[in-house]
Amino acid sequence: MSVKLLGQALVKVFVGIILIGVLLFVPAGSLAYWQGWLLMGILFIPMIIAGFVMMAKCPELLKKRLNAKEEQAEQKMVVVCSGLMFVGAFVAAGLNYRFQWIPLPPIVSYIFAVVFLIGYILYAEVLKENEYLSRTVEVQENQKVIDTGLYGVVRHPMYMSTFILFLSMPLVLGSVISFIIMLVYIPIIAKRIRNEEQVLESGLEGYAEYKTRVKNKVIPFIW
Repeated sequence: MSVKLLGQALVKVFVGIILIGVLLFVPAGSLAYWQGWLLMGILFIPMIIAGFVMMAKCPELLKKRLNAKEEQAEQKMVVVCSGLMFVGAFVAAGLNYRFQWIPLPPIVSYIFAVVFLIGYILYAEVLKENEYLSRTVEVQENQKVIDTGLYGVVRHPMYMSTFILFLSMPLVLGSVISFIIMLVYIPIIAKRIRNEEQVLESGLEGYAEYKTRVKNKVIPFIW
């Protein structure tokens, strides 16, 4: 186990906890915002567990995901838009709690906490199935087309899992307004997929044929 890699991972998690905590609890005006604590629990506890598993079994994958940096201008814009989307959604959720604009019953938060964890399980399965998985749009050395498991159902199962995760978050937080903001993820991810498939089709042997076999990009039978 690399001490440097472990330290890098822990720093990123710590920064994430502080950042999301500030975005949620400062607008909420209270640490009693229990949906905020619920989201942070189901978000960061599995993340930490997954990080230690990757550290033990596949440190190169963890290193790749920690050090990822987009090189393409189009994808940099996607990252910026995604960041603004998250900031807006978290702040709106905190304000919704403070002012009780559109309160949702607690059962909604519990149901979508379960949905969120299902999305996490799917995400973990994608990491297991695809050793070439990267946070950036690129074709790696010796990369091959993966067409089994979830990749035999949709071409981008990672985005399928993030679709579930991101659209569950605002409902865990009990905020309809945040959910509406998070819908911006649909055009954002559509733009990213369009660019990613252009890169893969031009640089990865067999990807064009794979597209003809697996028709759906993100959601089975729909998209």
